[in-house]
Amino acid sequence: MKKTLVSGSLGAAIFAIGFSAFADAPKRPKVLGVAHIALFVHDIEKSRAFYKDFLGYGEPFKLDNPDGSLSLTFLKINERQYIELFPEKAPDTDRLNHISIETDDADAMRLYLAAHGVKVPATTPKGRIKNLNFTPKDPDGHGVEIVEYAPDGFTRLNAGKFIDGPRISTRMRHVGITVRTLDKAMAFYGELLGFKEIWRGSKNGQVLDWVNVRVPEGDDYIEFMLYDQPPSLKQLGTLHHICLEVPNMDKALSDLESRPARKNYTRPMEVKTGINRKRQLNLYDPDGTRIELMEANTVDGIPTPSSTAKPPR
Repeated sequence: MKKTLVSGSLGAAIFAIGFSAFADAPKRPKVLGVAHIALFVHDIEKSRAFYKDFLGYGEPFKLDNPDGSLSLTFLKINERQYIELFPEKAPDTDRLNHISIETDDADAMRLYLAAHGVKVPATTPKGRIKNLNFTPKDPDGHGVEIVEYAPDGFTRLNAGKFIDGPRISTRMRHVGITVRTLDKAMAFYGELLGFKEIWRGSKNGQVLDWVNVRVPEGDDYIEFMLYDQPPSLKQLGTLHHICLEVPNMDKALSDLESRPARKNYTRPMEVKTGINRKRQLNLYDPDGTRIELMEANTVDGIPTPSSTAKPPR
């Protein structure tokens, strides 16, 4: 069968109908977890202060442009998860740059996606921090960086380093991204990449708001934030979010309150129980991106049933 690279309307059509036509495609390599989320920031020093001084994350390395200005910097959550900060390209724009998922074989993933009609590069490049990566687009236009941590990459070379700070959380449990059409997102993340749906939630029981899909070879997940009308910039800051798991919310709140950088955080901090019946605390970085602290279990240890509401039209 002739294999072609597609994008635009043809690619959207493939997302919609599924991938059964590509039965002779290469086998999908493993998807191990959510590797990072990359954000545009307006004031890099304010953002550094929030993520480093308030949340307690180390900054193991950064990359500069040829003129010496900052290209991006990395905040280390754990040995395999990071937050990347990029100076904004334009003010008053969406803060989400891209999300990233980790694979055990980036080149095999590139060939697999190409065989299923996804636009990918002709070869698998080695990035500036020497990991193997490339960034296709999902049906909503979000960049989804595929990364394999190389033995000589900065990630593995910094194993055991920059994790002794007062990290408020040692795990990014999920990232949230906006999704307009659930069927297309499920075809891409579910049917193609192997993510498994684990929960659906609704604010009012009438319209579906969230769908959680877990990576096939790990426990991290992506939260689809469903919408019908295009979100405002302020809404995007809440929808495109990071979830950091904490074992005890009361302890996490007390910890944050005691930190010297607390005096620079002017928003209220209030623990609430979400629709999923897990306790959570929403923080916001200087650009309004939501950082959701969340406990792993429900308030009584009983799983919350999935909503049966219909997706928004």
